[in-house]
Amino acid sequence: MSAIVPVILCGGSGTRLWPLSRKSFPKQFVPLVGDKSLLQLTLERVAGLGPQVLAVAADDHRFLVADCLRLAKLEGTVLLEPVARNTAAAMALGALQAKADDLLLFCPADHHIPDAAAFHATVRQGVAGAEAGAIVTFGVVPSFPSTAYGYIRQGKPRPDGSLQVAQFIEKPDAASAQQLLLQGDTLWNAGIFLARASVLIAALEQHAPDILASCRAAMQEARVEPAGAATSGARFLRPDRAAFEACRSQSIDYAVMEPHKDVAVVPFRGQWSDVGSWNAVADLTPPDADQNRIEGQGWAHGATNTFIHAPHRPVVALGTKDLLIIDTPDAVLVADRASAEQVKDVVAKLEKANSAQASLHRKVVRPWGWYDSVDAGERFQVKRIGVKPGASLSLQKHHHRAEHWIVVKGTAQVTRGAETFLLSENESTYIPIGVVHRLHNPGKMELEMIEVQSGSYLGEDDIVRLEDTYGRTS
Repeated sequence: MSAIVPVILCGGSGTRLWPLSRKSFPKQFVPLVGDKSLLQLTLERVAGLGPQVLAVAADDHRFLVADCLRLAKLEGTVLLEPVARNTAAAMALGALQAKADDLLLFCPADHHIPDAAAFHATVRQGVAGAEAGAIVTFGVVPSFPSTAYGYIRQGKPRPDGSLQVAQFIEKPDAASAQQLLLQGDTLWNAGIFLARASVLIAALEQHAPDILASCRAAMQEARVEPAGAATSGARFLRPDRAAFEACRSQSIDYAVMEPHKDVAVVPFRGQWSDVGSWNAVADLTPPDADQNRIEGQGWAHGATNTFIHAPHRPVVALGTKDLLIIDTPDAVLVADRASAEQVKDVVAKLEKANSAQASLHRKVVRPWGWYDSVDAGERFQVKRIGVKPGASLSLQKHHHRAEHWIVVKGTAQVTRGAETFLLSENESTYIPIGVVHRLHNPGKMELEMIEVQSGSYLGEDDIVRLEDTYGRTS
């Protein structure tokens, strides 16, 4: 049996899970199942299929992907999309990076499939078809008449053990979905594909030659970028921006799968969810006797069929029914469960109103760790900062602000002007305006500190980077 190379598609903004998922921190990176993100779970699930993976991700999310690779104990190449161009271009990049004979398993990063053994067995059922030259897709046996998914109509059995795809069906209305379920020959389209790299490239050449040409030009000028000490296990490969921006945006279903003749399907009978709405997230939590589902510090009193996500503070639902209550430090969503699909419309309105909460969290992930803006006012801002073991912030200075640093956990190595010194817990220092400085964690545990900024302008763009491990110098 040929070796399988998983290709994880990490794009998507995940606005349907706002306020937990935002453009700067989409749902595939959010810890939604226990303390693990959907991407980490996806990487752990495919780890048994091959020792290395490819990932295709937005440039802005490269260090989030690298962190998930590290947590999953995997090594891989991360192809950095300069702009979003949908799944046809993302899969073309993966196929062009791979060897022609590689069997590529394309998996979305944001699906939840708890039974890895069943998933592996289903994938292996598709290998013979892929080796015979087909593009194999994996359809989920439907459990209810969903209007949120596309469908695949199964055709005749093939000699390789798979089934020919008779038809791809767009997301139906409620009546059509019910009819499709009653027919018994349709599957949910999960967007998971298995094919030789050469087969997919040939299909793109036939059905979407312009997309392939743009991606080929982008990959010919691709450059390797060091991932940095804090992201060992990841190799960043950056396609040429101008060539990739010229690429047409289209899904792989429209571009290739629907017009292509040799597409096979293998049914998957295990548990599957694309975690595409808060109702789907709620279903991951077992219900109590009143069908309430509680995560974190939620309390339900006289409530029924209510989901509470409350990781930060007590949230009480009193006498509620059919509600979704999602609490985050800087935004709260309260929605009727029947309106869960409309969350993305609310996010669009917030974006139009220039609300920062539409796309940014109060807690911001950085390649070296994170910071949380806990308070702000006229001419001051207070942040909690966490720095990973061995990681460093950039060597930088500010034109408009001074900073006070207080270490609350771990040890900090501080560069301030010409001097370098250590700070332990309960010790502090002051960085005047314009002084070159750097923060480094030399220890084996996370460094946590409080930063108090003061000055006439406190924006993140008042950072002049002189040297940076992560290639972000000004």
